[in-house]
Amino acid sequence: MSSSRSGGPQRGAGYQQRQQRLAEMRRQEQARERRVAVITISAAVVLLAAIVGGGWWVIDRERGQQEALRGDIEGIQVYEDLTQEHVTTEVDYPMTPPAGGDHDAVWQNCNGVVYDGKIRDENAVHALEHGSVWVTYRDDVPQEDIDALAERVSSTPYTLMSPYPEQEGAITLTAWGHQLTVDSADDERVEMFFTQFRQGPQTPEPGAACTGGTSALETAG
Repeated sequence: MSSSRSGGPQRGAGYQQRQQRLAEMRRQEQARERRVAVITISAAVVLLAAIVGGGWWVIDRERGQQEALRGDIEGIQVYEDLTQEHVTTEVDYPMTPPAGGDHDAVWQNCNGVVYDGKIRDENAVHALEHGSVWVTYRDDVPQEDIDALAERVSSTPYTLMSPYPEQEGAITLTAWGHQLTVDSADDERVEMFFTQFRQGPQTPEPGAACTGGTSALETAG
């Protein structure tokens, strides 16, 4: 009997020790799970912040590009909400030369083409839709300016040039939705306009063809 009584407390002490070890192991496991949860939540917060921040960065960048298109070149005129339907009739454009809007289904060839006569507005506007820069000039522009502009255009894809006697300014550079008037070919804004708008972000159909269209001049009447 004495042996049984002495063994009982020994087994009880061992049981308590095992329970204590198990409890300690559970506490350690719970602590590990809490650490993992904190790390996971923190990583998710960082990732979400990066996604949101990246989204705002893209928005800010696009907004900055639009502001640059409007503000970097002094005197530029911007036209918004231009329609893009193909039509078979003449279009009464609200600006001269036109800077966008409905147009002919056939584009004016614009792979560095210098025209010696007036071209149809409706074909030229289609070329603008493809990302070209259209240079026009009045009859009273000095020949040296015409030659300088023609040299620039003839060596530059996605550009075209033609006389436009009825325009108000001496020399006009037009891209889709954007227009600039200058007095001479050596105005530094001419090169700026080419750089920003030839296949620029304003282009409705970037990369579309500038060959395979028409090279016809406007017919009288």
